[in-house]
Amino acid sequence: MTDLRWAADGSDAAVVEAVAAVVSRTGPVTLCLPGGSTPAPIFTSLAAMLLPWDKVTIMPGDERRVPHDHPASNVGQLRAAFGATGATIEPLSPDLPVPRFDLIWLGMGGDGHVASLFPSANPDPAAAPAVIDVTPEPLPPEAPFDRLTLNLAAIADSAAIMLVIRGAAKRSLLEATVAGANDLPVARLLRLAPVTAFWSPA
Repeated sequence: MTDLRWAADGSDAAVVEAVAAVVSRTGPVTLCLPGGSTPAPIFTSLAAMLLPWDKVTIMPGDERRVPHDHPASNVGQLRAAFGATGATIEPLSPDLPVPRFDLIWLGMGGDGHVASLFPSANPDPAAAPAVIDVTPEPLPPEAPFDRLTLNLAAIADSAAIMLVIRGAAKRSLLEATVAGANDLPVARLLRLAPVTAFWSPA
């Protein structure tokens, strides 16, 4: 059984509003944010907002095994986007504790992967550590790197999970997943925790 809710408005502006609402809460806030091209304009809008960033800690949900100043580094992207806001940007590391996130924002690949949990990876969410090493098979040509990623249990433990997807193909894949047509990583996540999907055509 899956637990998916479609946001009434899946636009970039709606994603900005949802993240800003969490950041504006009283007390410390921990966010887990994705890398890639889709979040970039949303990050720019968020970072320009007068929010209490100094109480916010941000971590990536996955990371390529590259230096943090490498163009493919997710934590490097987060530091470039939010470094001037006063937020604390923490790397993903098997040697550092993983907090319970107030919000985790995930993307989804066309193959149904979330974070760096690709279909070729099948870690036991009950047994694996919170941060695991993954080598995608096959390696994506646009990012041919080994990865670190949160496991499904760490993702599912978050207070709220949002899935931001764009395009008709990904919506069709997610609808098929909810209908029980596959056992892709996104399907395994939906069996563990409620997820809100923010979708727009492009």
